[in-house]
Parts: sequence; structure tokens; C-alpha cells
Amino acid sequence: MTPDSARVVYSAAHVVRDPFADVDLSGPAAIDWDATLAFRGHLVGLGLGVAEAMDTAQRGMGLDWLNALDLIRRTKSAFPDALVANGCGTDHVDPADVETLDDVIGAYLAQVEAIQSAGGRIILMASRALCRAARGPEDYAKVYGRVLNACDAPVILHWLGEMFDPALAGYWGAADFASALDTVLDIIKDNVSKVDGIKVSLLDAQKEIEMRRRLPPPVRMFTGDDFNYPELIAGDDEGFSHALLGIFDPLSVHAASAVQKLTAGDRTGFRAILDPTVPLARHIFRAPTHYYKTGVVFLAWLNGHQSHFTMIGGAEAMRSLPYFVECFKKADACGALAKPHLAVERMQSLLRLYGV
Repeated sequence: MTPDSARVVYSAAHVVRDPFADVDLSGPAAIDWDATLAFRGHLVGLGLGVAEAMDTAQRGMGLDWLNALDLIRRTKSAFPDALVANGCGTDHVDPADVETLDDVIGAYLAQVEAIQSAGGRIILMASRALCRAARGPEDYAKVYGRVLNACDAPVILHWLGEMFDPALAGYWGAADFASALDTVLDIIKDNVSKVDGIKVSLLDAQKEIEMRRRLPPPVRMFTGDDFNYPELIAGDDEGFSHALLGIFDPLSVHAASAVQKLTAGDRTGFRAILDPTVPLARHIFRAPTHYYKTGVVFLAWLNGHQSHFTMIGGAEAMRSLPYFVECFKKADACGALAKPHLAVERMQSLLRLYGV
């Protein structure tokens, strides 16, 4: 990204498993650091920001906190001048062991301190522990107020819908969107100097637009809507969203090219690049949505960003063969296969593995 770019765009990047590590797949992740950092170099080289150690990296779903912190430090060391923001949560504690809000605050602050000590910017992720411990909206206000006060620089908040993580149902202390929205907006207004923006991952364009119009300046909206991103980033007469998206891992080239068009004032060209990618995105993120990482890594393998199709925790097994076949077809249709001959060769090898 450059200072004059029309939008700030982060790609939430995946991690590459070390397939030769002799480890229990249910234990700590074994990571191929060279391949993982090389992919971040690919993103940075395109001019994109990196959202590090987020759910696309299987955070809390195979990537443990110690490996996440190692990843944050390695990315900072390899790309010290890049635009990088880092996931900060409470995932080093078991939600079942959390008894009080102070336990949640302590867990958040431990990660805040570690990331800030590494010189990293923070994305304040939703907390399963807080969702379990909180009794109402006032508990969320208390926790976020305390944690934000400890942050050295404005952070990006993250509203992650339950379709991405079922354990977060009822986040912000309400089951309905209107009440949850009021709560999070009050938290932002009470801590506006500490909030750079908020990433909203609800897969509902109208909900995001409603919130975007109510954000206090200078707080920015970062779309996390992997279904409706072209229209949300393009915006309307009343505003637009920046982007922090998992789909911009496999669509990184498209994202970079599209933003260049938008920066040049060519909204039609922007939509012409991104609109054809939506069918692929909607397929990758289809329900159960939290398995979308499998499609992301599958395309990274087809495109030569890693030499194998395995994932931490064995997550490559979480989608069916028809899902992968459709991924291949839709990626080809929108130009998301960077090396078509390699992609065909690898797709054929997967089909043989399944006995086709």
C-alpha cells in the first residue's frame, strides 16, 4: 500500500504446515517457516498489508498462541517496513478455566504486551473466553475499556460472526444485531482515540453498511465480508469500507490490481476485476464457513505457493472432493490460477489420490 492508495487493504494470510514433521496433529502446529514467510513476501511485494496470525492462519483452530507469537515476530523481522497488523486474543487460556472478567482482561493484556514488545500493531480479536464469562453488554464495555487503555497505538477491533466461529454466538452480550451494534458502537465512542477501525465479518452487506454509517470519525470500517467485498470496498455516496479479508489470500493479485484501478479513479475497472471472483469466494466460504481455510490453502497449493496440500491439524480433510473440483473450476473461470499448467497437474494428482 502507498499513502495515496484509495483503500487500505490487508490480506489475512494462511500458514504453511511442515508436512515432514513427526508430530501429533492434535498438538502444537509444525510450521514450514520458509514457505510461510515467502508467501508473506508475495503479499508485501504486491503492495498489500498482512493481517497476521488471524483466523485464516487457523488461529485458535490449530495455530496455538506460542506459534502465533513466533509468527508475528518472524514476520516483523522479515518485513520490518511492511503494513502488518497482528491478531491479539485470549486463546492461550481455556475458556472453561476462565471464571472472572479479570481473568479475560489478564489474558488479553498478556498478548497485548507480547505483541507490542515485538513492535507489532494490534488487531483485537473476539474472545471465546469473554463470550463465555460475560453476563451482558456492560461486561464487554468493561473488558474492552481496560484492554484498549493498555494499547500503545490505535487498534483494529474484530467482530467475528458465529458462522466463522460458533463459540462466539451472542458476542457483545446480545443475540440480535441491533442490540449488539449499539453496544460495540458505544465501546468505540468511549475509546475512540484507541480505535483505528473495526473489521466486521458477518457476511451481510447491509449490516456492515449500517454500522459504517454510524462509526464516529476517524474510525474506519474494514470489511471482512468475503461474500460482498466488491460493492463494500467500492462504496457509495455515503462512504466505503477498507478491507481485511481472508479471500484476499488466494485473490491477492486481483486485490492489488483492483485497488490500483480504484486509486486511479476507475471504479468500473475495479469492479471488472473483482466482481468475477465472487462466485469463487462464495464457494470457498460456503457453510460450514469456518472450514474456508481448506479452500484457501488448496488454492495456495495449486498456485505453487507451497509444495503440498496438507494443513495444521489435518484440516485439509474438512472439505469434500466435489468442493475441491468446484474450487478449481471457479478459480479457472475468474483467472485465479496463476500457473494453469501446474494447477492442472496438481488437480490431476489429487483426483488420482481419490481414486479417480
